[in-house]
Amino acid sequence: MKPEHRPSWKLLSALYPFGAGAMGVNLFFAALIGSWLGWPVLTPWQAAAGGLVIGLPATYAFAWHIVRLMEKAEDA
Repeated sequence: MKPEHRPSWKLLSALYPFGAGAMGVNLFFAALIGSWLGWPVLTPWQAAAGGLVIGLPATYAFAWHIVRLMEKAEDA
């Protein structure tokens, strides 16, 4: 069952700050764990910039999930 509609720009713009922030935090902590393997540690600014980039597909995937749930709720 595929959703009939794509996520709206309004939904994407509302979710993007949360997605970018979550991805930035995840990237920062992943870099800290990677330091155990000898990888370089990212600064908070680098992790925030990476979160802005990685947050785009993550937000789109989550918005797609929300649209699916909304359509499922409408069918019920």
